[in-house]
Amino acid sequence: MWPLLRSLLFRLDPETAHHLVLKFLSFLQKRSLSKRSNVTGPAVCGVPALPLSAGDPPGSTSDVTRSMEFRKRSYMGLTFPNPIGLAAGFDKDAEAVVALQRFGFGFIEVGTVTAQPQEGNPKPRLFRLEKDQALFNRLGFNNKGASALSKKLETYRAKNLLHIPIGVNIGKSKIVSNDEASADYLESFQTVADVADYIVLNVSSPNTPGLRDLQSETMLTRLLETIANQNKKRHEPRPLLLKLSPDLSDEGAIAAGEVAFQYGFQGLIMSNTTISREGLISAVPEGAGGISGRPLFSRSTELLRKLRIHFQHRLVLIGSGGIMGPQMAREKLDSGADLIQVYTGFIYGGPKFVRHLLRDLSFNS
Repeated sequence: MWPLLRSLLFRLDPETAHHLVLKFLSFLQKRSLSKRSNVTGPAVCGVPALPLSAGDPPGSTSDVTRSMEFRKRSYMGLTFPNPIGLAAGFDKDAEAVVALQRFGFGFIEVGTVTAQPQEGNPKPRLFRLEKDQALFNRLGFNNKGASALSKKLETYRAKNLLHIPIGVNIGKSKIVSNDEASADYLESFQTVADVADYIVLNVSSPNTPGLRDLQSETMLTRLLETIANQNKKRHEPRPLLLKLSPDLSDEGAIAAGEVAFQYGFQGLIMSNTTISREGLISAVPEGAGGISGRPLFSRSTELLRKLRIHFQHRLVLIGSGGIMGPQMAREKLDSGADLIQVYTGFIYGGPKFVRHLLRDLSFNS
């Protein structure tokens, strides 16, 4: 069914298609939860349903996940059923996060959210580069705001519906200057900290003017110190991670990682989208924006490898960028990733993409 469904979806504007998929998953999620009484819900897009009862981890009825039991891993005080996560950007506002658990993910990252709701950049702002197995986006942190996200996750948690780690990715509001960025991030942090299993600071999107300047050592120090100090005051501090750009130099990425380590951050995500257009076959729309998918794989993996060599095991490393199939997933892990995240590969690969990766990782371990 997926080739036919993808053909239909890919005839639509990419953002419209994405919106329809999220709405469909949200509808199935609500229907399932309204009917259930600690029982298994319906299948989603042909993927076997997972138990929704409290305490039942997603995938407990899946042969694939059972075969991956040995791949459970613990980092940052959290247990990940498997190493494959959904990257931020797919479900920014946690509209369908309960349903998305059923696709086999070991963790899900929602966001990027900002302190206040914002519409993002003008449309069209999301484009498929099919010949390159890539996406081009200049969305600009469109989201309903940190408060709305927090309320969603609070509701899910109150009903014991979340069975895997859920991270929240926070970014800078577009109207806020870099001089005021620390206070802006802090507002988002305080809003979501109670409902997030871990929190990621996104300073690397190319679609908010000036955001990547926050990766400079001086600005980054000010920002991370602010968040880290507030986190330490919490009764239960949250694991903090920093998401970096693949367009940093090797030295720049390592320097940013050192600042993160200095202030008690527990991990790095490598990487966000790239502004590089090198080697692309497809025509790319004019203007700013970031490329995700296959073209991102090489550089993001190279930087991941260098970060692992430098930091050894002082920081948890999440490898993200260009994972379009099992071989790429294995290469990320072999290059030093403790965990990996997918996004564009999931869009191109469809509902069984994650389980396909898990099956291959299991059989080839």
